[in-house]
Amino acid sequence: MLIDAEEYQRVLGDELRKLRRSRGWTRKELNQHLQSEISLQTLATYELGTRQCSVVRLVELCVAMDELPQDLLAKVHRRVFVDEPGRVRVDLRKVVADAPADLLSLRRWAEDRLRQAGEHAGEVALDLPALERMAELCELPTVDLIARLRRYASR
Repeated sequence: MLIDAEEYQRVLGDELRKLRRSRGWTRKELNQHLQSEISLQTLATYELGTRQCSVVRLVELCVAMDELPQDLLAKVHRRVFVDEPGRVRVDLRKVVADAPADLLSLRRWAEDRLRQAGEHAGEVALDLPALERMAELCELPTVDLIARLRRYASR
C-alpha cells in the first residue's frame, strides 16, 4: 500500500483543527495549554498540513486537548485509507455541492442530514442496506450508485 504523505499530512492537520475547534479554543488558547511554547504560525501550518509534526509534538498537542494520540491517528487512518469493509464513506458536503439531477434524492437526503447534525457530521459511512435503499430511491442499480458515490469519498 502506498502512502500519499501530502494527503495524510493534510488530513492530520484537518483532524487537529477539528479537535481544537471542538474544544472551543483559538490557536492562542491551545498554545497556552501546551507543555512547550510554539508559535501560532507553526500551529497554523500543522493544521493546514503544510508542515510535518514530530511524534512528540503530536502527542503534546493531543494531551493538551485531552485526546488519545492513537484515537486521533485512527480518525486520520479511516479518512485516508477507508478501512471499513462493506461500507462506502461519503462526504455529505460534496454530495450537496455536486450531485447531478438524477441523484436529486441523494442530494436532498445529504442536505437533511447536514441540517440535522450540524457541521461536525460532514461524512458518513453507508453500509449495504443503506446503499440498497438509496439506490432504490435514485432508481439505480446498487452497484452503479456505489460507483458514482466514489467521487464523493470523504478524503
